[in-house]
Amino acid sequence: MGQPAAREPNLPFDAIYVTASARDARLTRICVASIRHFYPDAPIRLLVGGKLEPGLAEELARYWNVQPAAIPPGEWGWGFVKLEPLFGPPGERFLVVDSDTAFTGRVLEAWTDCRADFLVDDERQTDADTHRLYYNWQSVAAIDPAALPPQFVFNSGQWFGTSGVLTREDFSRFIDWGGMPPKLRYPELFRNGDQGIMNYVVNQKVQLAGLKIERRKIMHWPGQGMGRLSVGAVALGEASPLIVHWAGFKGGHLGAFPGAALLRFFETRYYARVNGGMFLRTWRRVRYPAQYFWRKLADKIAHKLKFQRD
Repeated sequence: MGQPAAREPNLPFDAIYVTASARDARLTRICVASIRHFYPDAPIRLLVGGKLEPGLAEELARYWNVQPAAIPPGEWGWGFVKLEPLFGPPGERFLVVDSDTAFTGRVLEAWTDCRADFLVDDERQTDADTHRLYYNWQSVAAIDPAALPPQFVFNSGQWFGTSGVLTREDFSRFIDWGGMPPKLRYPELFRNGDQGIMNYVVNQKVQLAGLKIERRKIMHWPGQGMGRLSVGAVALGEASPLIVHWAGFKGGHLGAFPGAALLRFFETRYYARVNGGMFLRTWRRVRYPAQYFWRKLADKIAHKLKFQRD
C-alpha cells in the first residue's frame, strides 16, 4: 500500500479508502463530495476493484485530490479489494467505505478516542439474519473446529481498521489469493463477498487472540427513513455524524433511492467544482439510466445462459 499518508491535524487516521468500479461511478462522485464537505484535506484513496468509468480517476484527482490506492490492478471480485488496507504498512489507521455511502458529519472523530484496532457499527441482527447476511458458525465448524458463535456482526461497507493487525494468511484458509479475482474457498458458508468472511475472521481473532474492537453507531440505513438527517441539517453541520449507506438499493435514477435528496445535494456540490459541471451532470443524468438498463439486460441474459448450461 506504500508509505502511510500524512495525517490530518488532530485526527489519528491516515486515509479514507473509497471503493470504486464502473457500475458505481455516480455514487463514487457523491461519496467523495460528502467526505470533502466535512474534510477538505483528508487523504482519500480509491480502492479500484475493477474497470472504472473512463476518466473517473483523472476527474477525481484533478478536482477533488483523490488518488488511487497502491494496490495491484485487476478484477477483485465482490468486495475483496476492501481487505487490502489491512495488509498495508503496520500501524496505518484508516476508514473503508463503499461508494454507495455519504457522510452526514465529521464521522472521523469517532476514531479520535478509540484505542481499539477496529471500530465497527453497533449492528443488531437476529440469528436468522446473521446466517443470511454473514455466516452460520455451526456450518463453518464443519471445516474449522475452532469456530465460535459470533459476538457481533457489522456491515463491511463502513469500518475503521488498523493495518498489520490481521494478515493475508489469516484469511488464506478461506480465500484463494492465487488469481484474480480472489475467491472464497467455501462460498456456500460465507455470504456477500468479503462481508461474511471478514466478520468471521475478526470474530475469531477477538475471541481467540485478543483482537481489540469497539462498536458504536456509525451507520445509518435509509431503508428505515432518514430521521433527522435532513439536507438542511447536514448542510449546516447540525446532523448526527453518521455514514448513510444505501446497502441493497439499486437504480438508474437517484429517485429510486430512499433519502435521494441527500444524494442530490452532494451531487450538486460535486459538479459545482468541476469545469463544465452543469453540462456533465445533465449528460450523465441521461446516460446513467441507459447504462443501468443495459447492464440489467446483460446480467439477465448471462444468468439465463448459465442456467441453460447448468
